[in-house]
Amino acid sequence: MSEYLPVEVMVEILRRLPVESVVKCRSVCKRWNSLITNPSFISTHLQTSLSKPHNQLLLLRYSKNDKESLFLHFDNDDCDEFKQLHFPLAFNNYFPFFQVVGSCNGLVCLHHYPDLLDSIFWNPSIQKYIELPKPSISCYNLVFGFGFDSRTNDHKLLKVALEGKTSIKAYLFSLNENSWKRVTASFPQYAMETQSWTTGASQIATFVNGAFHWVGYQGEQGFRYRCMILGFDISTEQFFVLSLPESLIGCFPLQLLIMKYEESSIAVVKTDWEDDEQDYLWVMKKYGVVGSWAKVLPLADHSDQSGFERSPTVLGFRKNGEVLLEVIGPELASYDLNHQQVKHLGIRSKYEFTSVHSYVESLVLLDKGVDAGCVSYANHANDDSSGSDAS
Repeated sequence: MSEYLPVEVMVEILRRLPVESVVKCRSVCKRWNSLITNPSFISTHLQTSLSKPHNQLLLLRYSKNDKESLFLHFDNDDCDEFKQLHFPLAFNNYFPFFQVVGSCNGLVCLHHYPDLLDSIFWNPSIQKYIELPKPSISCYNLVFGFGFDSRTNDHKLLKVALEGKTSIKAYLFSLNENSWKRVTASFPQYAMETQSWTTGASQIATFVNGAFHWVGYQGEQGFRYRCMILGFDISTEQFFVLSLPESLIGCFPLQLLIMKYEESSIAVVKTDWEDDEQDYLWVMKKYGVVGSWAKVLPLADHSDQSGFERSPTVLGFRKNGEVLLEVIGPELASYDLNHQQVKHLGIRSKYEFTSVHSYVESLVLLDKGVDAGCVSYANHANDDSSGSDAS
């Protein structure tokens, strides 16, 4: 009967179905399979999913029943668990050594932090992944960033390498091109830290508003710093600098953590130098406007008022604008900035919550990924990062 349905009608029906149902529809006939795996339909289905609030999920990494794993939770009032994710079989034994770089349009980017040049793009909803080639980088001091270029409809991975004390070079992987290239734009006259102060893991650049953001600084003699936010536009491939709140400019760089605020701006969390606990949360109310920085949560004061044994740790923001906190337990809690109320979500971990990202199920990689249930180390991607433009 499907042969009598116009393509437009089929698209209207299929784009409204959840990912699991659409994948099953591939087996109906060759025509349906061809339509569903078409990049145009994959993009149409994604846009439909993004427009539905109930499709918004949280990707959490924590320890449950003494085993660390990745979980999807609904981003609803109670943050109910949706499902536990199963890591690609080819990398299953290495899961504890993978760091989540980011999540975008249903793709999760991970890198293997004993070997920081190993990275994968993984879609856990359809159990597909690709293993990226290693770029021609001569060091392991890296800042990572994962995002989506809306101009070219392309998912990209940024690696900014600190080669020596002063030489900084950037490399960009394109999923569409299936290759790396050296970024030719001049890097701002700022230094950067490549490892987290508290965990030792790689620094992750926050992707928001079409750009990556991380902390850079000038000067370190006598511990006198001038910190700024370094940015990299994923479409124009140009670097830029944003100012921090005046009171944060003189901080030690590793005291500051950039994160996404709402859909199109950034926030910064300051950690106290002495007790290693977070004490202030700032948000940029209007992206790019320095005067719009606002201190919204004095964490140390909040700890005393709420009866917490220690200052809570900011993990990120929810779709409704509430702040996700890790409180003593460790346990996940949600803080309403408007009403200044904390809600404990009942999600506990044996160890710290090491990763919190927004997530939406999608069909991205359905047309090109490797089956995550298959052990495959085949890698046919190209690496142009060592060509003439990478010297």
